[in-house]
Amino acid sequence: MVQPGTAAGSGTTTAIPATPASATAAPAAQAATASAPSGTPTPPASPGSVSQSSAGKAGKHPAWLKPAAMVAVLLLVATALVLGARWLRTLEGVQQFIAAYDGHSSQPEGAPVGIPAWLGWQHFLNMFFIVLIIRTGLQIRAERKPPGYWTAKKNSFFSPRGNTPKKVSLTQWLHQCLDVLWVANGLVFIVLLFATGHWMRIVPTDWDILPNMLSAGIQYASLDWPAENGWIHYNALQVMAYFITVFIAAPLAVLSGIRMSTWWPDTSEKLNKAYPVEWARALHFPVMLYFVGFTVVHVFLVFFTGALVNLNHMYTSRDVADWWGLVIFLISLVVIAAAWFLAKPIFTTPVAARMGKVSK
Repeated sequence: MVQPGTAAGSGTTTAIPATPASATAAPAAQAATASAPSGTPTPPASPGSVSQSSAGKAGKHPAWLKPAAMVAVLLLVATALVLGARWLRTLEGVQQFIAAYDGHSSQPEGAPVGIPAWLGWQHFLNMFFIVLIIRTGLQIRAERKPPGYWTAKKNSFFSPRGNTPKKVSLTQWLHQCLDVLWVANGLVFIVLLFATGHWMRIVPTDWDILPNMLSAGIQYASLDWPAENGWIHYNALQVMAYFITVFIAAPLAVLSGIRMSTWWPDTSEKLNKAYPVEWARALHFPVMLYFVGFTVVHVFLVFFTGALVNLNHMYTSRDVADWWGLVIFLISLVVIAAAWFLAKPIFTTPVAARMGKVSK
């Protein structure tokens, strides 16, 4: 939680009695000021002060310059990457390599085909929670004066027995509530993933995933992308990305988040020494950036590798190219936008008051 900033201390000034000389000089100075003509011109500023002011203004850069420079650098890097990948694909050895490893690693026999309805629901709920979690997480980092504070009830879900109830911002309370729902959804997903065998589609099971990842990366970078059929088989980069997201990034987000939450037992010296809060803070934000990056790339590929088919896979559990997947996707965006609007303190404060004490 970002604490409000602390104001600088103010000094104390002691009054000094006026000496007779200063007391005599004061009326004289006032008389001189009164007798001076009102139209007396103000003496011009010295050349030195003008040049310093001009230099100060000249030293300031427009606010858009830095973002524009970053975009320009990214575009140059991306252009160099594309040109380099396309040149590589003209080499006979690289062509033979891509022919031998088309970008799709081996799957176990009996790996399921298609996207079941439960996975579509899990996908929507994950998107719903992760958008709001990222939003509240960024608010926690940015806010200097929270809209209010919340303290959990003693021996409650957010403050287990033996813990001293902690006072946190309303934003952090909402962030933790969303975390609980996201983790619950994730646990259901993991159970169903292994119960139905769909884990075989996102867990690497053969070392051939490494050369196929390299092959898929060259194909993506050259803008001549590998053949896509997510209904049957993800390519090697997709498999690894899903594996990292589900089995590495998500657990890291949970483990680092718990350390900064109201659940952590601050009175346990051994635990605090073994797992300092600074470690959690240093890990939590980069993990969030990973989720943002994954989401951006994921959405980009969904729309540029066959939007209608991909959206039907995820939202209607059908391998067709009609408009229903897009329609349901747009409805899901409306639901997320409504939740975004309702996540304001005016709506969340009454709920928080039922779960603990709200204060200013």
